[in-house]
Amino acid sequence: MDKPLSDIDLILASASPRRAELLRQIGVRFAVHPADIDESQYPNEAVEDYVQRMACEKAQTVARQKPTNELPVLGADTTVVLEQQVFPKPASKAEAIATLRALSGRNHRVLSAIAVVAGGRTGLSLSETSVRFREIEEQEYERYWSTGEPLGKAGAYAIQGLGAVFVEAITGSYSGVVGLPLMQTFELFERFNIACWNAP
Repeated sequence: MDKPLSDIDLILASASPRRAELLRQIGVRFAVHPADIDESQYPNEAVEDYVQRMACEKAQTVARQKPTNELPVLGADTTVVLEQQVFPKPASKAEAIATLRALSGRNHRVLSAIAVVAGGRTGLSLSETSVRFREIEEQEYERYWSTGEPLGKAGAYAIQGLGAVFVEAITGSYSGVVGLPLMQTFELFERFNIACWNAP
């Protein structure tokens, strides 16, 4: 956390540079304080429940820590789902290519949950977006992996980056696929009187 607490309105419980950029886009004054939690999915846990639990646990974990000084805390989680199978961040080339093969030529869902913890209250919202991939050519798997972009990305792609060339259609929140659904985030901030549209 590199800003004085007097100069911020929110703590972001995430190290994601994409979420940070989206918050800056809507003029939020914030500091970053990532949450360190176990992100394993429970056995038989519905995907919708899982992604919302992750967002809540991230926000609640950071809210319990003294550096927040009781400022509102935002937690978020984004999950790529195909027929109830979750595709987390790939840990290897093999995992990344297997994920992209599964998504090729098909529709998948991107679930993004956001949670705000402030003043003993927790607010929660869930965004669901449908993304359709074109058929990915065989040589493209290796080429895309070699860019380094798939590593650390849910679903092994970044819609705001080089992976945009795979996206044939999208229905729902583009920013939700990036990692933070801005309409739902703004609505949640309004409920907690968290300021947006501040000057840069």
